[in-house]
Amino acid sequence: MGLLTASAPAQQGRDGGQFTISVNVDLAVFNLTVTDKAGRHISGLKATDFRVYEEGKLQDIKLFGAEDAPASVGVIIDNSGSMRDKRLAVTRAALAFVNASNPADEMFLVRFNERVYFGLPSATKFTSDLAQMRSALLLTTPFGMTALYDALSAGIDHLKAGTRDRKALVLLSDGGDNASHQPLDEVLQSALRSNATIYTIGIYDESDDDSNPGVLRKIAQISGGRAYFPKSLDNLEQVWRDIADGIRSQYTIGYSSNNPNHSGGFRKVRIVATRNPHETLKVTTRAGYLATQ
Repeated sequence: MGLLTASAPAQQGRDGGQFTISVNVDLAVFNLTVTDKAGRHISGLKATDFRVYEEGKLQDIKLFGAEDAPASVGVIIDNSGSMRDKRLAVTRAALAFVNASNPADEMFLVRFNERVYFGLPSATKFTSDLAQMRSALLLTTPFGMTALYDALSAGIDHLKAGTRDRKALVLLSDGGDNASHQPLDEVLQSALRSNATIYTIGIYDESDDDSNPGVLRKIAQISGGRAYFPKSLDNLEQVWRDIADGIRSQYTIGYSSNNPNHSGGFRKVRIVATRNPHETLKVTTRAGYLATQ
């Protein structure tokens, strides 16, 4: 979620093309996914199928997008020594994600051990060139300790320069951290202020004392994303493909708050989706946003 004061996500025009809505009021904007009981992504919903509540009060939807719009996407991969035996499976799965994403997505890569590295050439902030992303993903040699929080912070900060209204990060790690300078609480606050949806993938050995799946769940939850814990490396490709599908099937909803409280602070938001009276749909998004005073 973010407060939008310039342009809103692309909408579907009458001729089937896309256009951009300009707004001159603060909009609270949420990116969200909708799934059924079986976990399948639901597309084709209209604005009238959603209800938005801020602090329990119904809001009027001013902005709605449901198309497969390009996104700014950051891929953050643990490159510490604990990933050495998993390198080939991780690279193969990440390549599957790149191939399954919207061709117009602008992407970047972050690798980390005890330090944080950007995978693209220094003059390239983002790329839509699949070959360039593939080359960046293949140039990995895991070693060293783990600065997970620093890497996530760098990804959130870099994503601010993205030109797409829809933004996402995909983080793969065991959840452990033994080298970061930034504390977890500080990074979680950055995630809360960002409008990025963060998906986390946890791969670790049961005997690994440094793993921390709880951190990965917390990061995904606070950002309105989802945490995945594949049972084996053979399931990794399907997980990454599912994330790509989730990003491409997101809905974007924006509203101008009618909350009379101008003191700022965190505001709880609940979004409900209904396709028919007898079907329960699950909406995955962040729990609210930090309002400015």
